[in-house]
Amino acid sequence: MALEITWFGRTCFRMRGREGAVVCDPCPPASGYKIGKLEANVVTLSLRDDPGFSYVDAMKGDYKRLDAPGEYEVGGILVTGIALKRADGGRAVAFIIELDGIRVATLGAGAETIGEAERNLLEGVDILLLPVGGHGTLPPAVAADVMTGLDPRIAVPMLFKNDVETGDYEPLERFLKETGAKPAPQPRISVTRSQLPGELSVVVLEPKA
Repeated sequence: MALEITWFGRTCFRMRGREGAVVCDPCPPASGYKIGKLEANVVTLSLRDDPGFSYVDAMKGDYKRLDAPGEYEVGGILVTGIALKRADGGRAVAFIIELDGIRVATLGAGAETIGEAERNLLEGVDILLLPVGGHGTLPPAVAADVMTGLDPRIAVPMLFKNDVETGDYEPLERFLKETGAKPAPQPRISVTRSQLPGELSVVVLEPKA
């Protein structure tokens, strides 16, 4: 079974594999995205006190909520929460999620900079979900540097301005210009470990309506 990754908008993704499903940062209707009702075994929140990224009302069924640094195992799903520093003193958490032998890191909505200590913890991830829109998170040029420094197999930009997003972020094109990538948007990622590309590939996802 392939690991399937779907983007719902902002920093909200669903990952589904043999061991179960993880939803990251469910976003509210006020974001401009309509994510509907989602089910998962695990929900991760990068900014638990920000309603723009912690809309758990979108979740149904039983799930384990993770919003703090630490190491967790939920039914075979391995999750590591990494504390990120913010200029305002607030707490943000990046997560590494391991499903089907693939390590996916989401930097979440609170990443303003990624220091050496955080880079060391994130090193070796296969898929990187990174914010690229600035304004409280990584600016396009910094996001590009973080991406090349971590050197994942697949990098997926998130949290940028488009026709739907109501927040004040930089458009995706500014990040793509920094990277030189011109990927065609895809509806989802479906990949097994053996299918991961040999070199860094930027993948742009369309938000699931």
